[in-house]
Amino acid sequence: MLAVRLYYIISSAIQVLSAEVRDSSRPRKLLDQVRDVLRVKHYSYRTEQTYVYWIRRFILFHDKRHPIEMGAAEVTAFLTHLAVDEQVAAATQNQALSAIAFLYRFVLQQKCEVRSMIEKTA
Repeated sequence: MLAVRLYYIISSAIQVLSAEVRDSSRPRKLLDQVRDVLRVKHYSYRTEQTYVYWIRRFILFHDKRHPIEMGAAEVTAFLTHLAVDEQVAAATQNQALSAIAFLYRFVLQQKCEVRSMIEKTA
């Protein structure tokens, strides 16, 4: 447990230092932006890992399209795929949905209508 926390602190410090050195004209990668926001909001390291995992799966499911180009229909398709094809539990779907909602609300700063669209279709 101590080793995980130490790793988390060291990796955060390294990212801050590398961000200062990095050329500011080049935008950060999306998953790095997700990690930054999660750390600023003091989410746990395990939550960070889980959210990045689900966001990555969401992007790969839609053939590496950027989430800003997608909406509630794509989120619904991904969650349906999880339920029907992969037969995951409802809690797992909720976890994936929370990660995607976090992405849209806090990272992309778009109005998050994902939950309301899915509740209407259920």
